[in-house]
Amino acid sequence: MKMARILITIVCWTSALAAQSPSESAANPPKTVTLEEAIHEALSKNLELAVQRYNISLAEARQIQARLRPNPVLTVSGDHLDLLGTHYDTVNNAGPNEYSVRTDFVLERAGKRDKRMALGAIERSISELGVRDAMRKVIFEVQSAFVEVLLAKEQLALARDNLKSLNGIVQVNTERVRTGDLASVELSRSQVAALQYQTSVRQAEMQFRQVANRLQLLLGRTILADDFDVAGPFRSDAPRMDLDALKERAPLQRPDLLALEQAQVRSQADLRLQIANGKVDYSVGTEYRRQQAPSGTGNSLGFFFSAPLPLFHRNQGEIARAEQELAQARARILALQASVNTEVSNTWVQYLTSKRLFEDISTTMLPKAKEVRETTEYSYRRGEASLVEFLDAQRAFNDAMQSFSEARAAYSRSLYLLDAMTGASVVGTADPTRDTN
Repeated sequence: MKMARILITIVCWTSALAAQSPSESAANPPKTVTLEEAIHEALSKNLELAVQRYNISLAEARQIQARLRPNPVLTVSGDHLDLLGTHYDTVNNAGPNEYSVRTDFVLERAGKRDKRMALGAIERSISELGVRDAMRKVIFEVQSAFVEVLLAKEQLALARDNLKSLNGIVQVNTERVRTGDLASVELSRSQVAALQYQTSVRQAEMQFRQVANRLQLLLGRTILADDFDVAGPFRSDAPRMDLDALKERAPLQRPDLLALEQAQVRSQADLRLQIANGKVDYSVGTEYRRQQAPSGTGNSLGFFFSAPLPLFHRNQGEIARAEQELAQARARILALQASVNTEVSNTWVQYLTSKRLFEDISTTMLPKAKEVRETTEYSYRRGEASLVEFLDAQRAFNDAMQSFSEARAAYSRSLYLLDAMTGASVVGTADPTRDTN
């Protein structure tokens, strides 16, 4: 019995913790995220993307409206009623009182309902592609912001390393001044240089906090954490396709281009609907009428048929509008296809340029700058080089490191931009907020 109570207690605690974990996870988002985690969180919680998703709900509501049939009309009437005290009788031969119940039905012609439903389905498809295009843009913004945070972290680490190195020089110079091996003015110069690097550290910290806050905003976080951080390397893999293959793939994957193609289909469906709306609808009705006269009563049935005469209004304006929108959709597709082709070409050039620049800096400039700094620092500590020479070497090394970090970030960003321009970033990506079953 005691063992059973222990097991029951463990099960209850496990269930309680399982029930609380989702809410706790939502209330306390992770402080350090990888790129994959950041993208998933942004797709789930990005505020601008949440606004775009309402377009799908609106399209679904329009689909409901498109399926509806016209309501029948019920008419109940009373006529020739003796409400003014005439007192109908056989002498004045007035009346008789008449009561009727009539029902009219509208018979839609030319398949209007089916055409409305087809148009609603296409509009929903366009809304879904619009959300996917918004996802494509959000993914690239998150990837770019992630790269900016990584770059800011490297620049902050470089600034702190420089400050640490200068502080070490200040300590060495302080000891050399104490032993009379160095002039005090040289110590003051090194201290001023250390203060300058301390300022650089603070500026780098501010830059890191700004880009980290921007990334948190893209993730949909309304409460910004001061200790937010990212984990992961810069992207450096090469594209799997050449420029010609990317140009062929882009029109098949870009959601905005696919949405325009669907817009052309929508214009065709709208044109068919407007032509159908130009056809008149028929109305049929039936009526039951009861007459009550002094001489007797009578019951009767009536049947009715009505249709408007299309002498003036045959929906000519909406048909002309739909024809022009169809022509406009074709022109938009041609314009966007040319724009996508140019964007892919420009992005490819940007990728090649950033790749060459990154390779040149990493293989040539950076090793030489690092070697010069180390040699000059060693010589300065031994008293064989001046402080000005050391600071120049340090400054050259900083410039080389910053150029290296910026080139690596630009190379990484160009790879993400290639995915965005070709639509590869959203291929196989499901919307985490919608049921895919």
